[in-house]
Amino acid sequence: MARRKKIYEGKAKTLYEGPEPGTIVQYFKDDATAFNAEKRDVIEGKGVLNNLLSEFFMQGLGQIGVPTHFLKRLNMREQLVRSCEIIPLEVIVRNYAAGSMSKRLGINEGTQLPRPIVEYCYKDDALGDPLVTEEHIAAFGWASQQDMDDILSLALRVNDFLSGVMLAVGIRLVDFKIEIGRVYDGDFQRLVVADEISPDSCRLWDIETGQKLDKDVFRRDLGSLTDAYTEVARRLGVMPNNPPAAGKPTLVN
Repeated sequence: MARRKKIYEGKAKTLYEGPEPGTIVQYFKDDATAFNAEKRDVIEGKGVLNNLLSEFFMQGLGQIGVPTHFLKRLNMREQLVRSCEIIPLEVIVRNYAAGSMSKRLGINEGTQLPRPIVEYCYKDDALGDPLVTEEHIAAFGWASQQDMDDILSLALRVNDFLSGVMLAVGIRLVDFKIEIGRVYDGDFQRLVVADEISPDSCRLWDIETGQKLDKDVFRRDLGSLTDAYTEVARRLGVMPNNPPAAGKPTLVN
């Protein structure tokens, strides 16, 4: 399809006007960033893998009744999504201690938590996406109490789904983050899972070996990020045979 007007360019994706009102084309880039973009690189094929994996997860959520912004995949790097108003929060669900939680609380990485813990970060790159409480969210009007109840319910349903899918292929879902958007049908508002779900936004460890199959491979220089993501896709049957071909697509302006 012909490239339309660019709406927004982030660290991992570029958004363009969709072919119909209320739609957006989401383009997955090969860029990899970590530590609030202090570390960056271009990883050939990463965008293709994240596009395919996000499609797989979003479709799976839709099949169990979890609303998402996903409409369809357009090609190897693009998908069509519903336009929505993003709530300025990262919603993080943790099943095991890792990353910033381990540093903050002095808990060894890999420690199973007594129950899934849901955390919220205010989406602001300049501030480093700081951790916030429901009190902050209510005080600054980022979301209503009803929104927060719905967000918690959505987050835990996503966790149940992803945990089961990953367990079936020998992968432990350590934690993940999602974004939530508001869509409007007339005066009626509903919340949907937005942005993406991919190894960029999850911590995934092999159950038997503990091998990391997520963006920590890039953060900690543990090997090939493309190989790690390809292994996740292979196990899930998203790309069972060959990894994505290297090289960038020709963009149509």
